Amino acid sequence: MRNIVFILGLIMAFFFTQKSKAQSSQEIEQIGYLLSDALLYSEKYIIPATDAAVYQASSTWITSPKKQKLWSVNLGLHTNVFFVPKSDRSFQIQNQDFQFFQIENGTSAIVPTALGNGSYVYLIGNLGGDQVRLKTPKGIDQEAIAYPYLQGSVGLPYGFEFIARYSSKVKLKKGDYQVYGLGLKHNFSHYFPKVEAKKINLSVAAIYSKEDISFDFLDINTAYGNLGINNLNSLVDTYHFQLNASKEFDRFEIIGNLIVNSSSFEYLVKGERGAIEDVIPVQEVINGLLKRISRDKTNILGEISGRYQISKIYLQSSIAFGKFVNGNIGVQYQF
Repeated sequence: MRNIVFILGLIMAFFFTQKSKAQSSQEIEQIGYLLSDALLYSEKYIIPATDAAVYQASSTWITSPKKQKLWSVNLGLHTNVFFVPKSDRSFQIQNQDFQFFQIENGTSAIVPTALGNGSYVYLIGNLGGDQVRLKTPKGIDQEAIAYPYLQGSVGLPYGFEFIARYSSKVKLKKGDYQVYGLGLKHNFSHYFPKVEAKKINLSVAAIYSKEDISFDFLDINTAYGNLGINNLNSLVDTYHFQLNASKEFDRFEIIGNLIVNSSSFEYLVKGERGAIEDVIPVQEVINGLLKRISRDKTNILGEISGRYQISKIYLQSSIAFGKFVNGNIGVQYQF
């Protein structure tokens, strides 16, 4: 992949040379190497955060497997809490990893991922005889990420239930996060009266969610202008399939869910377009190359939840577990 980046760097630099015939072949190579290093860094920096985003979006879609009354409405306010694992907070870089940059005052360093702390190092390179000095991006520096969202559902005929979720854009220390989606649940325990008589509820659900996550990234200034890639954005499309079961004990309901989701990832660099864009379409080319680190991923999660009724108000907490651990608390009102 790095060779492809280098070749495309040469192509971009060709357009640059049409503007500046004095440009040397060495500088053309340097531009290609610089973009190659930026792509390498972006992959290691952002992927832990996008994997985590899928878990954040997976929790507590099904507040109860129980069949809802026809046209009844449930509206809830939830707070999701994702616990950032230590293993995904940092990664190691070495001078041998890079073609353009070198670590200032060292040969290796531990730097944060998007989920990491606020530490940083400086990377330096040389472009056309001028030094390029880059401060590596910081992480969100939070051991737990919390965000609120609204969720509502409507009881439909034949044991179906429509579900919708929306969160406004949540400002993190070094980025933003947003999730929204919709789904359809079907209760099938009502086909078995003897099961229902034991206060056991069974359902299946299919859900789609969209996660939008962005972080401050590489603010690279050169003698030819800013590269305009100081924001790295990921859009995640996730399809969730769930099997849900619960047992009611008077006002209390305990719920267990098995969740399988499949996600596709899209990565984009954004930010103010630098002056260099007048001659080299840096954003466009890097976004094309970022498709090479995009991939589909499947996760299997378990979830345990408890729900307590107080008149028309329900209090609920849940925990989802798999590669990561995700918690959720909420209060709902049944209309």
